Amino acid sequence: MVWSLIRLGYLKDPRLQRGIEWITSYQRFDDRIAEVPKGWPYDRLKTGCFSRHTCHMGAAKTLKALAEIPENKRNTSVQKTLEKGAEYFLIHHVFKSSHNLDRVPKPGWLKIGFPLMYQTDILEILGILTKLGYNDERMQDAIDIVISKQKNDGKWLLENTFNGKFQTNIEQKDKPSKWVTLNALKVLKKL
Repeated sequence: MVWSLIRLGYLKDPRLQRGIEWITSYQRFDDRIAEVPKGWPYDRLKTGCFSRHTCHMGAAKTLKALAEIPENKRNTSVQKTLEKGAEYFLIHHVFKSSHNLDRVPKPGWLKIGFPLMYQTDILEILGILTKLGYNDERMQDAIDIVISKQKNDGKWLLENTFNGKFQTNIEQKDKPSKWVTLNALKVLKKL
């Protein structure tokens, strides 16, 4: 919602500012910590995104939201949160286990889709990192995977979809995707 409302022009709205402040205050980018933080909201939410390891998908969505704030409107808290979030994804080489870079904790992150809703994938995370100006060698494996998925006609397929769960389907699974192709080309152009 924060990402959407920023894109719709509500950045100055005090309610949206409270949402941004919540993200900068409580979003964690932990990498398997010994003890979960105590106090609100952590005591209430002891699983998922608030357990010993940050939820990759939740971290991606909060980073995506904050990255949408124009650079000249980012305060110190937003900038620090963006830097922590970017480093979190970089130590994971976008999609890997930071403690074993040969392991992919969720193979679904390698299936590119649109729209992603609460899910994420390597293309979305690369899009966020490149939007923030990152071009780090730790992104290379993810970039190579995206490039390898390009078909001979220059397009990418829709590999992951929520079709059948919306009022209407968006493109067809395993067929060339205008949205995935656009997002892949945007990332590669920035690199």
